[in-house]
Amino acid sequence: MASIPSAITPAASGDNNGKSQRASFAIMTSLFFLWGFMTVFNDILIPKFKDAFTLSYFQAMLVQFAFFGAYFTGSLIYFIISATTGDPIAKIGYKNGVVIGLLISATGAGLFWPAAHAVSYPMFLCALFIVGLGFAMLQIAANPYVTILGPEKTASSRLNLAQGFNSIGTTIGPIIGGFLIFKYLVHPGDHGAESVKIPYMAFCVIFLVLAGIFFFIHLPHVGEGHVEPGAGALKYPHVVLGVIGIFMYVGGEVSVGSAIINFLGQKNVASLSADEASKYVSIYWGGLMIGRFMAAVELSEIKKRTKQVLLVVIPLLAYFLLWIAKSAPLDALHNGGDVLSQWRDGFMANAPAFGKYLPFVALCWVLFQFGKGLAARTLMIFSLTVVALLAVAIAVGGPVAMWCVVAIGLFTSVGWSNTFSLALEGTGIYKSQVSSLLVMAILGGAILPPLQGWIADHTSIQLSFIVPLIAYAYVAFYGAIGHRIGRPAVAAVE
Repeated sequence: MASIPSAITPAASGDNNGKSQRASFAIMTSLFFLWGFMTVFNDILIPKFKDAFTLSYFQAMLVQFAFFGAYFTGSLIYFIISATTGDPIAKIGYKNGVVIGLLISATGAGLFWPAAHAVSYPMFLCALFIVGLGFAMLQIAANPYVTILGPEKTASSRLNLAQGFNSIGTTIGPIIGGFLIFKYLVHPGDHGAESVKIPYMAFCVIFLVLAGIFFFIHLPHVGEGHVEPGAGALKYPHVVLGVIGIFMYVGGEVSVGSAIINFLGQKNVASLSADEASKYVSIYWGGLMIGRFMAAVELSEIKKRTKQVLLVVIPLLAYFLLWIAKSAPLDALHNGGDVLSQWRDGFMANAPAFGKYLPFVALCWVLFQFGKGLAARTLMIFSLTVVALLAVAIAVGGPVAMWCVVAIGLFTSVGWSNTFSLALEGTGIYKSQVSSLLVMAILGGAILPPLQGWIADHTSIQLSFIVPLIAYAYVAFYGAIGHRIGRPAVAAVE
């Protein structure tokens, strides 16, 4: 058995430890930003590879299968090691877990260069699989670390705040990625997949630099008492149901994001080009940013009056950030011209579109009021809203369907953080093992998008949204009932 110190809480740790935890939290948010920025590039790769290699929807969605399948594989390996020899994180520490994850991800990103030269779709999938293995290690280490940097009752608030920085990455990622991969790095005579190699080599370098930084910085060692071999995490029914919840949540979220570009290109929806549609992918992921920062406030212990002010200010600031980002004149930056003038013109030209998005932001604020600062209640309400939006998108076409799908990001925002933190509650020394199970459930992002692609191939991409609709219906169930099943019995044992 390996021993690690008891968890530190701000109330018991003193000012110095409190400051140390805040500093550690700030450092960890850089990881959340990075994997958000890179993960959303998959939504750009799917239409790019579909055209470059003449793929079906199902084949193109194998991008997500490779990437998120690696999460399952890596987490399964972690769980087996944990069950047989004890928790690896307890032995090597959170910092070393992060360094290992970054080095693995750097290896996968670097393989994009030979894959592009070989013009091989399977090699790209292998490279993505290795990147996903590294991200699995990062997720296993970072998510529980954030939840235990303070009291358990505010864990959802901290994880939502960290996920908010993740969503900043997913917001600007599609804009930059779409411009680079569809325009800036496209050269006449090159194979269509050639434009992806430079961005991923840049990721490789960034991962290596971050690995060096994390190796040398100090992070406080925070743990949960002693750690022992065995599959103790599985004795908690709410954990098992939470694993299914994460599977459904990630699968639903990734399915929607993966389908947006092709969905908005349909004549009966918006007839947008891939480059223009990629900017709406940014709005989709930007909705997660707005919702997560709002959730971090709503689920915190901030004074009620301050909380209400922030719940108005934060979404408005984030809303204008989205508007400004979507209006960025990247072509002017590339080809020259009056950037500020074109940015202003683009900002005004996007006003009608963002006017249609604003009512959804207002609805998000209203739903947080009904959530009353409770993680489970908020999860249920927001997931049911996603189900309703998807039902409308399936039933109708045109701008209504377009905006219902794009706005889903606002209401899927709390899904990961609230489900994850609810599943971790009361699991004591098994937190890292529970985390490995939950990260394993990211497999949903590998399974549900290809299933949606198969349905799209055989029916229509609009009808294929039935897949995420069913997924979010389960997440709503977990928020309403699932998170409580077996909880009294667990409390009695403890």
